[in-house]
Order: sequence, then structure tokens, then C-alpha cells
Amino acid sequence: MDLTILGSSASFPGPGRACAGYLLAAGGTHVVLDLGNGTLSNLSIATDPYALDAVFISHLHADHFLDLFALMAMVRYAPEGTKRPVALFAPEGLEERMGSLMSPSGRSDVAEAFTWTTLRDAEPVEVGAFTLTPYSVEHEGPTFAIRAEAGGRTLCYTSDSRYSDPVRRASTGCDLLLADATLPAGYAGRAPHMTSAEAGALAAEAGASKLVLTHLWPTVPRGDILDDAQAAFTGNVILAEELASVEV
Repeated sequence: MDLTILGSSASFPGPGRACAGYLLAAGGTHVVLDLGNGTLSNLSIATDPYALDAVFISHLHADHFLDLFALMAMVRYAPEGTKRPVALFAPEGLEERMGSLMSPSGRSDVAEAFTWTTLRDAEPVEVGAFTLTPYSVEHEGPTFAIRAEAGGRTLCYTSDSRYSDPVRRASTGCDLLLADATLPAGYAGRAPHMTSAEAGALAAEAGASKLVLTHLWPTVPRGDILDDAQAAFTGNVILAEELASVEV
């Protein structure tokens, strides 16, 4: 299984970066976890967006799904003709939230560009070579960590999450932890996100061999983020960088 970072920024894209988005590939299957603002451009460099097998959206904050509007336009208005709908797995309410910004014809495009499936806690989904299981975590509104298994390897994407028992449940036993590391060290516990030290502690508790720190606040020095995680986790710690690939 290979992971490619499409976007690493939290809430707004830093210079030259994009918001949350991650491409997983295994056995000829391509799945995207989140598609935040700016990620579709990077996806188009990494692979053919029309060949995606599925998109999973972890929660209903805009920095995790805004480029679905761009993907919708690609599908519905390709000059050579409308493309096949994209399989979309998301928390309940995403279709309505997207449609609320659209005209009546736009709402039809939202409905028809995707095949819609609602994520349910601990209910696995089979997509080609992958088994993907969403787990409810503590954030704002319905939010899912996503555990992806393929070829005997396991990646856990925490999504945005407080450092707490639900995200521990999702991550236990994973090989690679793709973890929310939004908060500076002094802000631990003050928002429903993790610090990089908490992400490191979670990786250690999970027994992971690799930790990829992501959802990084653009103005926090990346060296500080890395140092804090390495103090809590002795495995391989990687800072998410756009279009970087990591073998799971």
C-alpha cells in the first residue's frame, strides 16, 4: 500500500500547499481520503482522477471536502461527455450541505456526480484491494477516523480528532498512523485536535512503525512539530509534504 499526500494544511492552505487530502493505492485500486481545497490539482499530478475507485470524506468541515465541487465539475462537464459517477462515502448530511450552496440544477449535479453511501461506525467497506473501516472520533459533528487495510498492511487516518479513547480504538495495531497534528504544544486540550506530541504518543500506543504528521497549522514552525513528535515516538516520524509518497 502506498500513501501520497495531496494536502497537509489545517483549515487554510499555506503557501504552495493544500488542505486535507490523501491518496491510497494498492493492487491497482486508488482511493482518496478527504478532498480539501487545493487537493484536486495535486491528485491530477499523482493519478488520473477519472480512474478513482472511491472517495471517503471524514467529516463535514469545508477544508476536508471543498474540492468535491471541482471533482463534480470534472465529472459532469467534461467536453468529451459526462463521466461515470464517483463512489463517495461520507457522513450523513454532506449531500445536503453541498447542495445548500447550489442552484437547483447544481443540486442535481451534486446528486448525479457521485454515488452516495453513508459511513457508519465500525462498518467496513470493501473497495477493490482495500477494506476501509470508519470509526467515530471526537471532533465537531460526525467525524470518522478511517482504517485502511490492503496486502496485509494497515494505515489509520485519524482525521481531525481529540486525543482520546475513540481514536485509540481506531489506531490500535496499525502499521502507519496518519495523524492530526494541528495544535502547538501549549494548546493541548483546548480544541478538538491533537498536538504533534499527542500524535506521537498515539502512534506509540498503537504500536505503529511509522507516523505521518498532517493537518498542520500553516504558521507553526514545522521543525517544532517534528521535534515534539519525535520526543514521544521512537519510530519513523514524517512531516506530510504535498505529493510526497510513503510506503505503508
